Amino acid sequence: MKGRAPGVAGRLGPGPEFDRLRTIFARLGRAGRGLGDDAALVRVGGTTLAASVDLSLEGVHFRTRWLSFGEIGRRAAGAALSDLAASGARPLAVLASVGLPARPRRTRLDPGAEIMAGVGRAARAAGAAVVGGDLVRSRRYLVDVCVLGIATRPVGRRGARPGDGLWITGVLGGSGRALRVLRAGGRPRGALWRRFAEPEPRLTEGRWLASHGVHAMIDISDGLAADAAHVAAASGVALEIDLGLLPCWPGVPARAAAASGEEYELLAALPARFGTREAGAFLRATGVPLTRIGRCVVGAGVRLTHGGRLVSAPRGFDHFAVR
Repeated sequence: MKGRAPGVAGRLGPGPEFDRLRTIFARLGRAGRGLGDDAALVRVGGTTLAASVDLSLEGVHFRTRWLSFGEIGRRAAGAALSDLAASGARPLAVLASVGLPARPRRTRLDPGAEIMAGVGRAARAAGAAVVGGDLVRSRRYLVDVCVLGIATRPVGRRGARPGDGLWITGVLGGSGRALRVLRAGGRPRGALWRRFAEPEPRLTEGRWLASHGVHAMIDISDGLAADAAHVAAASGVALEIDLGLLPCWPGVPARAAAASGEEYELLAALPARFGTREAGAFLRATGVPLTRIGRCVVGAGVRLTHGGRLVSAPRGFDHFAVR
């Protein structure tokens, strides 16, 4: 329930999870304000506070047999910080609530301390401090991370316009590929493992895009097609994406890359004047490539093509979808 835009009930993409959010927003009524974006953007005096919270639950977002407790903490904090990146914000502070079983499993180290050490590593890398949290007994491990930042030029999902170009940072598909290896009983190595276990929120990239006129932005957490639908709904436009242009992780086909969640790259709607020269400046400033993959047009929803043919959108992650 992160957000900014008023009248947000119709500004979320489709799916059971977001149907539930629409019901929640309606029940909140006038008590809810500015819901629906990656981060809440609140004016405080002459500045904008960006705030977001992200919950990671054992068995849903992570497995203790796959990740160390330090990696679990770092990964959870990285996911929350990515929401600040999508808002063009500079991180200031991190708070984390941790749920722990009464008897730690499979470790001589204190799981809570190790989880918080991982949260601390992610916070330091982002230039933020850990300033508080909570601890609770729980049947399963959980990590709930709240992040606070300052947005000089705040960005939301609402604002994309017909004629805008659609651009994506980095490459997609690595996290999904690593997950497939883990589910098959393997162990990803090197850069593929780091992509899964140590996600890098695109904070510098988000601020650069915000300062260069981005109209709307979202981080890729549930899959490109699913997250693009939120931008389309919030902005009241249609998004056309050519999978043939998608920058993919080596060996990952475009359709799988488009479905891969927990990538934490940024999808940005940029003015039509933004082109290859500006993308080159972005690469020099951040060290991360920026690739145009489509455009915004009049209409609604997301249309995917590949080789000039219309293709169905791969299903992204939805907590409440029937599987």
